[in-house]
Amino acid sequence: MKKKSFSIQVLLFILGFIVTNTVAQTNNLPIAEGKFKPTDESLQQYQYPAWFRDAKFGIWAHWGPQAVPREGDWYARNMYISAGFVDKRKNKTEIEDSRQYKDHVKKYGHSSVTGYKDIIPLWKAERWNPEELMKLYKKVGAKYFVSMGVHHDNFFLWNSKLHPKWNSVNMGPKKDVVALWQQAAQKEDLRFGISEHLAASYTWFQTAHGADKTGDKAGIPYDGNDPKYADLYHDKADSTDFGWMTVNPSWQREWYDRIKEVVDMYKPDLLYSDCGLPFRNNVGRSLIAHYYNDNIAANKGKLQAVYNCKEPSKGRFAQDVERGVLDSISEFPWQTDTSIGDWFYRTGQKYKTANEVVQMLVDIVSKNGNLLINVVQTPEGDLEADVINILEEIANWTKDNGEAIYGTRPWKVYGEGPTTTGKQEKGTFGGVKDVRKYQPTDIRYTTKNGDLYAFCMEKPMADIQLKSLGKGSKISSQKVASVSMLGSKEKIQWKQENDALVIKKPTNLPVYKVVAFCIKFK
Repeated sequence: MKKKSFSIQVLLFILGFIVTNTVAQTNNLPIAEGKFKPTDESLQQYQYPAWFRDAKFGIWAHWGPQAVPREGDWYARNMYISAGFVDKRKNKTEIEDSRQYKDHVKKYGHSSVTGYKDIIPLWKAERWNPEELMKLYKKVGAKYFVSMGVHHDNFFLWNSKLHPKWNSVNMGPKKDVVALWQQAAQKEDLRFGISEHLAASYTWFQTAHGADKTGDKAGIPYDGNDPKYADLYHDKADSTDFGWMTVNPSWQREWYDRIKEVVDMYKPDLLYSDCGLPFRNNVGRSLIAHYYNDNIAANKGKLQAVYNCKEPSKGRFAQDVERGVLDSISEFPWQTDTSIGDWFYRTGQKYKTANEVVQMLVDIVSKNGNLLINVVQTPEGDLEADVINILEEIANWTKDNGEAIYGTRPWKVYGEGPTTTGKQEKGTFGGVKDVRKYQPTDIRYTTKNGDLYAFCMEKPMADIQLKSLGKGSKISSQKVASVSMLGSKEKIQWKQENDALVIKKPTNLPVYKVVAFCIKFK
């Protein structure tokens, strides 16, 4: 009995030591000295830098080896999902093999032998020209550019010393993708950001540790079970660890060290996390505090950093909404992130039109937000002809109408018309849907230097009535002095009536659909 009791005591001591040690890994994390501490109260000292508030429009390269199979987003995870797979997050069992699983077996072989580790070396990026792309993006009207740093596939696009094998310098393109994007952005005077999707990787990639449930390969472990590749696929997670962000303190500490590395190496103006506040604990807050303090030191005492994550900011950072748009003016600057098509290249995908992108941009800016849009690159690194055509159309619009976008602020109301009063379809990850149907009577407003800009969200079919600017309006009592249409020298006829400012339909409307007017007051 004494021996058994002693053994239990030893076991309890060991367990206690392990728990204490793992908790210690996520406390007292190395943080750059400065005014920010890893608490919500401290982070609420944050002041949004003018560059972000003025920029309004950013372009994102959500690009990496998952583009290689030409099968779209989440390839590295879904290629391991076969019939019988139990998705604990959704409490759902798959009844058939996933599309990417079928594609992978057909093109590359079974995942017990040829896995995602074998896809990565196929990514050569042989037609990637970051400098030429950046010139195009600047022409389109982007004021900042964001490079993916790491997706959920745990493959780093920077020259990491902490993850030396599975990064783009030592495998695939054999180039520091982040550094080359940054150099190109800086050459064009664009602010530079990095996106990290690593926090979700630890549970997201657990599919690689499975095996087929049926068929002639049933029970044969996928290559993620091989300890030789644990540095790519991670170790097998505890059965209770399957949420979007891991609860494993060791993995949380690893995330901290690796994202801190990319922040310290590249000093980005913007850092994006594909999650809410990472792990919703001291680890995430420590990373934000470190990023802010490090940025202040790098910018001679002035905070220029913007941190994005996917929850209401309460002034701590800039909230990001994926594939959605807030439904009203936000007190705090925020950002929509979306893609012109799929997140990774997919054969035959449908792209947003230039008009849809412009409508998104205008709606978002009217509500105190920024638009960050992914421009889908081929695995080789260039753009398809139809994507280039879309970008050229956007460039034509921003050339004429950028005055009403850049450096503006929300007005008293963000707009008027059917989409401001009717029920609107919800976005994928919050807010309302990013692409919506607008009518010519849908109006959005921005303001700058005392002038008001009014956008018709669809090409006017008749005279334009701005009810917010009528003489009897409760929203504005200002008297209008002049009205002009951006991008045109045509003299605009107008009259401020009691119930609306009526703008006579211009004789020569532009080829694009979203038309902007500048309204000056007496």
